[in-house]
Amino acid sequence: MRTTFMANKQTVERKWYVVDATDQILGRLATEIATVLRGKHKPTFTPHVDGGDYVIVVNAEKVALTGNKWDDKKYYRASQYAGGLKVRTAQEMLDKVPHKIVELAVRGMLPKGKSGDEMYRRLYVYVGPEHPHAAQKPESLPKVK
Repeated sequence: MRTTFMANKQTVERKWYVVDATDQILGRLATEIATVLRGKHKPTFTPHVDGGDYVIVVNAEKVALTGNKWDDKKYYRASQYAGGLKVRTAQEMLDKVPHKIVELAVRGMLPKGKSGDEMYRRLYVYVGPEHPHAAQKPESLPKVK
């Protein structure tokens, strides 16, 4: 009788992928990245095991949003003080911290809790085309589906 393969920490093999965010729609890009970070693109996916790969995103400042989202989409932060709510539009985020747009989109698509935190630590987002991870020999991210 054959048994179902269950991945564990010792059997997980991680790869490095690089993604160019130039002219890619933010939500569609974030879903593909979150899928790879979680490991759902692998045939050995096991829900309770963190079997995802590393993802490097370059040119984060060139990501695209559709419609009027550059002006209508809001990012909220709270300082935990009364009246300490800070609001920025997507355009303001792009001007001040462009890598945060991609990071927040992917973060929202990962599981909440410790496992999601570990997956998020394997995401590296850079403004511009260069990244310092050449030694890991990252591959181009294939289409996930």
